[in-house]
Amino acid sequence: MAMVKADGYGHGMVECARVFADCGAAAFGVAELVEGIELRRAGFEQPIFILAGVLPEFFDALFEYGLTPVLVDATLIPALAREAVLRRKEIAVHVKMDAGMGRQGFLPAELGDIVAAIKSREGLRLQGIMAHFPMADNPDPAGSKRILADFLRAVAGLRPDIHQDLCLHIANSGGLFSVDGTSLDMVRPGISLYGYGAAGAGDVSATAEPQLIPAMQFVSRVIQVREVPAGTGLGYGHIFTTGRTTRLAVLPVGYEDGYLRVLSNRARVLLHGRSAPVVGRISMNLTLVDVTDINAVRVGDEAVLLGSQGRETITADEIGGWMETISYEVLCLFGHCNRIEYVD
Repeated sequence: MAMVKADGYGHGMVECARVFADCGAAAFGVAELVEGIELRRAGFEQPIFILAGVLPEFFDALFEYGLTPVLVDATLIPALAREAVLRRKEIAVHVKMDAGMGRQGFLPAELGDIVAAIKSREGLRLQGIMAHFPMADNPDPAGSKRILADFLRAVAGLRPDIHQDLCLHIANSGGLFSVDGTSLDMVRPGISLYGYGAAGAGDVSATAEPQLIPAMQFVSRVIQVREVPAGTGLGYGHIFTTGRTTRLAVLPVGYEDGYLRVLSNRARVLLHGRSAPVVGRISMNLTLVDVTDINAVRVGDEAVLLGSQGRETITADEIGGWMETISYEVLCLFGHCNRIEYVD
């Protein structure tokens, strides 16, 4: 199951799904029903899982587009079964077990009753049971190994009430790379499909073979080059004052584009294959870069905010460190806030 929720982690859901389908993806995972509808309208015929749950008012679309709901509590079971019977259809469902995430799903002790409730309802067919690793971003797999054991123990306790070909799945990117035995019947890679490890810059999966290669670059162009004397305050609040005569490259990028204010005086940008610091407060539409030591910078030059130029690279993990967040958020911000071009 290729995870393409959140507009493909900022990379473009439909375009990424096409690539993953060409590479053999057997199913797609999205968070919300509207994402599943978009995939169906784009022509995808693979199973599409709605992982965050659905509300009764969305049942029409659920059946119309042939989407697979993941049941996260018992409240929908009677209503969904009635809807299926009214339509003279059977709908396949997966149930989510809360194996330690504490967010959604049935507790292990509740799983038997839920399975029985689904089996007793005409119109419903239990197709799978899933769980999620709450510590997949931790390179130490010990916690995830315990979660896997708890999940398998809970499922084993349901025998012989469940059929042998039930689809079991728990592995996200972190589990897939870090914990032996998590593949089960299906895996749900997400961040790794876009070239990053779940545990950030220290993730062993980011350096293991085959190497994960980031898919996204965030590129702009220099809109102005200017020189200011020593002692010049830069940007709102003058949080940076020049200590020397300084050449500045002005980029038409700001927090409107997902390049957040917290990157002020922290981030770096690549110009002419060299790394240069962001100086002063990042504003809504403009960012200043100190290019005093890169004499060749001119208006129109490419500026790489995320990605590679020459031998230098800035990763989403690195930007996540400057922003005090993770690569997932960086990729979603940049992808959602900017025009995307695809290069084969």
